Amino acid sequence: MVKSSDIVLILVAIIFPPAAAAFVAGCSCDLLINILLTILGYFPGLLHSLWLIYKKIEAEEHYGRGGFVYVGNGTYEPVHNQSNAPPANYGATA
Repeated sequence: MVKSSDIVLILVAIIFPPAAAAFVAGCSCDLLINILLTILGYFPGLLHSLWLIYKKIEAEEHYGRGGFVYVGNGTYEPVHNQSNAPPANYGATA
C-alpha cells in the first residue's frame, strides 16, 4: 500500500531523481549509478529512482515498517531483533 511519504518520494523523483535515490538508498553505489544515469538522460535516472522506490515499498509490505535494512542493489534484508543475552544454561558444567 502506497503511503503519503511514498507519494512525496515519487514527486521528489520527478523533480530531481538523484535526491530520491539518496533518500531511499543513502550514500551508496545506487546513488552514484543514479547520478550517472541522470547525466546520461533524465528518463534513465527517473526510471532508476522509481525502481528504488518500488523496491522500498515492496520491502515495507513484506517485512513491515522498519523491519528491514537496505543492503544495496535494490535488495532489503529483515532486521533481526536478537538480544545479546547468552543462551540458557550457558557456561553450565553439570
